[in-house]
Amino acid sequence: MIQRICVIGAGTMGSGIAQTAAQNGFYTLLFDINKDVLEKARISIQKSLQFLVDKEKITAAEKETIFQRVQFITDTNDCLADIIIEAIVEKTEAKVAIFNQLAELNHAEVILATNTSSLSVSGIQAGVRHPQRVVGMHFFNPATVMKLVEVIQGDQTSDEVVQTVTALCEQMKKTPVLCKDAPGFIVNRVARHYYLEAMKLVETGVAGIESVDEIMEASGFKMGPFKLMDLIGNDVNLAVSQSLYDACDQTVRFKPSPMQIDKVAKGELGKKTKKGFYDYN
Repeated sequence: MIQRICVIGAGTMGSGIAQTAAQNGFYTLLFDINKDVLEKARISIQKSLQFLVDKEKITAAEKETIFQRVQFITDTNDCLADIIIEAIVEKTEAKVAIFNQLAELNHAEVILATNTSSLSVSGIQAGVRHPQRVVGMHFFNPATVMKLVEVIQGDQTSDEVVQTVTALCEQMKKTPVLCKDAPGFIVNRVARHYYLEAMKLVETGVAGIESVDEIMEASGFKMGPFKLMDLIGNDVNLAVSQSLYDACDQTVRFKPSPMQIDKVAKGELGKKTKKGFYDYN
């Protein structure tokens, strides 16, 4: 039974996962080696909870109770929990290293969940000393709002771990969808062309950025592809495209867009840098 959750990485996704866990009654540890990033996460969670108070979704007392459930830590020795959810850089070797380190510190049944959006879960667990404990738990941004969580079963993930994580998603008021490990899983595999074809339309002069976003939103999508890429981060979105392109033997239909490659090279990553496909003040 999961009672204590440790989230590794206090960036936008990590802090969102931590807040979601705390809001649903779990004692939560949020770890990052960077104290500035951790402080930014603390402020972000406070603001997010205050927004819920202002919208009368929770009371001021509930806000304080939720916030007190989150402990902000910088020492890996304090990362003791029933499940470790990593939300760090998208590099297999980094994820393997942190899992092996924390598996040694924790009890024998600790679950090691990766929030990777594009890397192979089977590839990660192949380097971990307890591969049966490794599972994909892919949240979507913003984690406090988006209901879907992809639960990815790697080649060696035990059925018991999958069942436990699926139940945890439900306890966190999320909608878990189980899938086997495959390039892009479900969402990123299907959604890749939402982004790539949109950029191709602009690159070939068929339509402008604003026009593509407007027509897609008018067609029922909550957010146009360019606005969504700016929200996700062009660097993150490009990394997923590149990963899927490589995993599928560089199939042309998954080839990353030169337009987005240029944006990332210029540091125009979207909302987090105040400039992407759109300007943000």
